[in-house]
Order: sequence, then C-alpha cells, then structure tokens
Amino acid sequence: MRWSSRCSPIARSCSQSNATVTAEDGSGTAPTLGFGVVLNAHRQEGRTMFRRTCKLLIPLLAALLLPVAASAAPASAPDSTTAALQQAVNGHWRSDANRARDKYRHPLETLQFFGIKPNMTVIELAPGGGWYTEILAPFLHAHGHLIEAAPPSAAKFAAKLKADPAVYGHIAKVIPFAPPEQVKLGADHSADMVLTFRNTHDWLNHSPATLDAVFKAAFNVLKLGGVFGVTEHRAKPFADGVESAGALHRLPEDYLIALALKTGFRVAGVSQINANPNDPEDINVHRLPPDLSGPDGEHAQMKAIGESDRMTLKFVKP
Repeated sequence: MRWSSRCSPIARSCSQSNATVTAEDGSGTAPTLGFGVVLNAHRQEGRTMFRRTCKLLIPLLAALLLPVAASAAPASAPDSTTAALQQAVNGHWRSDANRARDKYRHPLETLQFFGIKPNMTVIELAPGGGWYTEILAPFLHAHGHLIEAAPPSAAKFAAKLKADPAVYGHIAKVIPFAPPEQVKLGADHSADMVLTFRNTHDWLNHSPATLDAVFKAAFNVLKLGGVFGVTEHRAKPFADGVESAGALHRLPEDYLIALALKTGFRVAGVSQINANPNDPEDINVHRLPPDLSGPDGEHAQMKAIGESDRMTLKFVKP
C-alpha cells in the first residue's frame, strides 16, 4: 500500500511548505508524525507552522478510515460519462453569466470527482437559482433520476423548471426541504448520491443541530456505498465554525470532516479543484465576485482575488 500526502486537503498552496510523506514498503503502514516535532515547531515558528503541520496530518488520518487512501485528485471517469457531462456543461440553455463562472466552480471536474454516473439517483440539496441543476438535469434525464430538495418558498426556482421543460421536464420530483422542520430526503437507502454546493454554512447559521440534521438525513437516504458530495466556502484552518459561518459565510474544512465522521461517513476523497490561493479566507464571501456587496472602492481588489476559496469533499456511507 502506498501512502502519499502532497500538501494537505485543507491547504491551498504548497508555496510555503513542499512537504511530501511517502511510505512504499508493502507493509500498509502509514507514516507517523511525532507530536514532539509538531509542538517544537509550534514553539519556534508560532501558530502558522503548527497549522501547517496539522494540515499535513489530517489527510493521513482520514486515509486510515478507508480501505484505500483518500485521493486528492478526481477519479478518471469513462469516456462516455465525461462526454455526457461535457455536453451538459456546454449546454446552450446555460446563460453566459453562469458559464462565465465555470472557471471558479469547475462543474465537470467537480462532478467527476464525486463519481457521478448517468444512471444514478441523485438528490441536490437547496439548489438556489439552479446553477448546478442546469447541468444535472440533462445529464441524468435519460437513465438516472434527479431529485431536487428545495424550500417550498423557492418560487423562482420552480418557475425556472417550468419555463424550460426540454431541459428540466425529466426531473423526477421536487421535494420540500427546509431544515430543521423539513429534512427527510426520501426512503432510507434509496439514493446513490446527495450533493450540496455552498450551503452548509447557512444551516450552521441556523444552529449546529440543524447542520447535524442535514448530514444525518443525507446519511439515511443514501444506499451503502452512496456518496455525499460537499463544496463549501473555506475558512482558515481550525477557525471557530460558528463564528466563521456567521461573520464570513465560510467554514473550516476540519469542521465538516469531523461532522461527517461523527455522522457515520467515511472520507473518500478531498480535492483542491475549487481552491483559490488568492483568497485570504478572512473576507466575507459576498464581498467577492459575483456579489461584490462591499463598497465600490474595493471592487477592483475583490475582482483581482476572484471567487472564494472552496473545499471539495467526498464522503461515503460504509
């Protein structure tokens, strides 16, 4: 068994630390990092070095929870699946504004990383304006099933689906989803994949119990081996989750990984597909593109940063 960590999944850049840990002796034993080294580095170089070392340790520990090591790169998909995804991403029904954001949201690579297949039953949580729905609906319409879990008050989303039946007419159903009151996603063990894109901070802003309930609902509805795919605005490592969610609309990656493990998931992969090393992770995400909600004088600076740095996490129900 080969163990290799090339920078942590919660590290966006290896510019300051090019650490690589590898053991390839056939023993299947993961490399061990001495806590004395961690503490010594903490004393000598301060909190920055401590975090950097912890970031190296986290993916190794996550890998121990799987029969195979967690991968930081998207698994290769069959050519037919890739072609079908690319066709959906290139769809003429997508607006120019939505397609312009592909360079930040990487829909093809993200869905490949999660392992989506055209014959799956997929549940999308809180689809918002339907940015990903524009891709998921045509991709799944022929052989799979797409279930949208949306708030009953999502009138604009409902109108969007109704306005283009050629694209959205094959959506299996739209179910009411308004945590914590409405979190049931369907019969237990009935879905292959549950996806959520940049929503977890909102549920935590309601309460930690609400976010817990969403993770449990995803776990319950998934079949054995089913995937819970999560992307989220990333806060600084080991930041306070509740404070970051409220002030910045971000979460630290370790917070969501810990919650997933507590719920019963295993970490199947972490990816830097949606990372942005230009984002300092201490800015409210709505000040960044596309919202640019701050004063006009900072817009040029925010545009230079780009959209938020995001974690991309793949959890599996064992």
